[in-house]
Amino acid sequence: DISPLLKDPVAFRTLIDLLEDHVRASFPKIDFIAGLDSRGFLIGPPLAQRLGIGFVPIRKKGKLPGPTESVSYALEYGKAELEIQADAVEPGQKVVIVDDLLATGGTMCAACELLKRLKAEILECLVIIELKSLKGLEKLNSIPFYSLLQYD
Repeated sequence: DISPLLKDPVAFRTLIDLLEDHVRASFPKIDFIAGLDSRGFLIGPPLAQRLGIGFVPIRKKGKLPGPTESVSYALEYGKAELEIQADAVEPGQKVVIVDDLLATGGTMCAACELLKRLKAEILECLVIIELKSLKGLEKLNSIPFYSLLQYD
């Protein structure tokens, strides 16, 4: 639960500072931050703003206007679909995907699939919290990954 972090302006600013420092140190060239519905929308825009780049939303099915790419994926309790606008990124553009949490990895893996379909270069998947015991990182295969906090 990141709600206490969001309520504390000093803590939230510190979070964005840490993420900004990591991204700047790791990637001298980046075109977009892509955020996952919905908590990635809370982290992604301020991070993108700090970096002077754009933000791309990856949303639950049926929420985006215009033509979209869609992918279905399995959840622990059923299935879900994510979408990205078909013109969100150009082939070869460099993207970091952000979310609050990596658990089983299904949502993050689906987001990676959408960006690959648009031929974006995924630089990294970036989260605040990783639940290591759920082994979500294994689903990401060789895509670089970074988490600020890890819990077993």
